[in-house]
Amino acid sequence: MRYLVITAAALGAIVLIVLLVGWSLPVKHRATGEATLRSSPEALYQLITDVDRFPRWRSTVKSAERLPDSAGKKRFREVGSDGTILYEIESSVPDQRLVTRIADRSLPFGGSWTFELIPRDDSTTLRITEDGEVYNPIFRFVSRFIFGHNATIEKYLADVRRVT
Repeated sequence: MRYLVITAAALGAIVLIVLLVGWSLPVKHRATGEATLRSSPEALYQLITDVDRFPRWRSTVKSAERLPDSAGKKRFREVGSDGTILYEIESSVPDQRLVTRIADRSLPFGGSWTFELIPRDDSTTLRITEDGEVYNPIFRFVSRFIFGHNATIEKYLADVRRVT
């Protein structure tokens, strides 16, 4: 019985530490990643904006669908390893820049991704900047110390490298 109490107390202490550290972390964060690819800005822009094809090349997306516009903004939904997420396109400059934002306020996270396409001689640098928000302190802890803020960006860039 004594070992059970000690184990329970230790687990409780760990949870308390995770909560305290999570609460001390800022809700907002910024993460950036980039890859230089042997592809034109036009081809890359087509790839990252063709919602219907996301499940074919993005390893974390099971399905994706375009939705009706809302307040003049294009919207789409993805179903994948992070669950079902509703996005809207905040701004778009073809072949140069795309900004998407999570439009579902009920999720424990939110924020935007800015995709910049920077032409080089015979290639294009794709730079992704995540301006993220993690509302739950436990998720903040996990996002910062377990997965890292750049994990999703790096996975996305690995998928892009695989198909370009």
